[in-house]
Amino acid sequence: MLIAKDVEREYKKEKMVVYTSRDLDKLGELKGIDEKLISEMKVVSEVLPFRVNNYVIDQLINWNNVPNDPIFQLTFPQKGMLKDTYFEQVEKSMTESLSKEQHKELIRNIRLELNPHPAGQLEKNIPTLNGKEVQGIQHKYKNTVLFFPSSGQTCHSYCTFCFRWAQFIGDTDLRMAAKESDQLQQYLRHHPEVTDILVTGGDPMVMKTKKLRVYIEPLLTEEFSHIRTIRIGTKALSFWPQRFVSDDDSDDLINFFSEIKSSGKHLAIMAHYNHWQELSTDISKSAIKKILNTGAVIRSQGPLLRHINDKPEIWSRLWQKQVELGIIPYYMFVERDTGACNYFEIPLFRAWEIYQSAIQKVSGVARTARGPSMSADPGKVEIQGIIEIDSKKYFVLRFIQGRVSDWVQRPFLAEYSETATWLNHLKSASNQGAFFFEADDNFKRSDNIPLHNIDTQSLIEKYVPETQ
Repeated sequence: MLIAKDVEREYKKEKMVVYTSRDLDKLGELKGIDEKLISEMKVVSEVLPFRVNNYVIDQLINWNNVPNDPIFQLTFPQKGMLKDTYFEQVEKSMTESLSKEQHKELIRNIRLELNPHPAGQLEKNIPTLNGKEVQGIQHKYKNTVLFFPSSGQTCHSYCTFCFRWAQFIGDTDLRMAAKESDQLQQYLRHHPEVTDILVTGGDPMVMKTKKLRVYIEPLLTEEFSHIRTIRIGTKALSFWPQRFVSDDDSDDLINFFSEIKSSGKHLAIMAHYNHWQELSTDISKSAIKKILNTGAVIRSQGPLLRHINDKPEIWSRLWQKQVELGIIPYYMFVERDTGACNYFEIPLFRAWEIYQSAIQKVSGVARTARGPSMSADPGKVEIQGIIEIDSKKYFVLRFIQGRVSDWVQRPFLAEYSETATWLNHLKSASNQGAFFFEADDNFKRSDNIPLHNIDTQSLIEKYVPETQ
């Protein structure tokens, strides 16, 4: 194992090389792979974004295990990511003499069918200021605002399961981004209840440190003392750890993290991990150590994915390794109902079984991972277990976060299902025939008013069913 200085020297001259669908025929690593697979990748990448870099190709993928290698599945498009009907339509369009405009229209229509912005992201999460929508901001939960800087709306590589795939397809109607930070600051001045800012994307770590400072530095002043936590969502620790170790401005980035901490703010790097293979390189470990030495914390999160990490042993090994490296396991998510979800999703009952088995295999210090959690329209809903009442099975659910603050930590029951993969597939076990949060008429509103500002206590129905 290389020591930190050796790692920095080894990677100092390495520059990121990006490959897209146009390069599939040129990648030497794909030589010898069934040409049919490459042809299928090209079809899928017409609809869903594909981008991978030299570090992922050279360091993370086991090419002797392709196409089953989890990191290959994580980054390279697979035929099953598109439903058969869509795949056949795109394949036919590529081989027939359709005009460019006809082909583009077909692709756009298919993308719109893939639920590009799930969980009410555009209809309910974008707030208003002085009667106008604040672009590049989402405010779903009372204490937390998400900020999408325009310079950070790409990634070092794209995940095939990505629930924000619509950010990367070049359609401005589907893209969330803020061109400057002024609107964010104005919005925060009007919302002192906000304590946390999550800078997200895309990946903010694609930005130069100089640009990142423009967005974050104003929030470190006394004027924004109500902002207690700066979160940065990133996959860079997996896909390009050089960003923290050997890039031209990596020292400036690490120094900036220290400055954020010195200002009195809590700095949390929200790292996206999907498999323990992403922690296997010396430079990834060096990057983790550099970040932690600034006083920042690293919290890990990622979805449960068929073909990639749908075994308890993968998660327990991932969590154990993260704890050893100083990372706090934070969330196991359920794959969202968007994009290629049909390829990656897992029934909720099986998600719970995997989580329960995995969490049993680690000690208490690694049991900080919450889940399986659905980031659904009403909020983050956690599956807490499966119980039986009078010979009938139920899911036990609760809100980790909710559009209405009073929903948080409320337990409720849903009828058991072996086919459901998302919250809206479940039926309430309540005698009222609806989940308690559905009784709130404001939940269905789409007028950009944050629901957590509305008093709905009087509208919430009894949520635990009566038993005979």
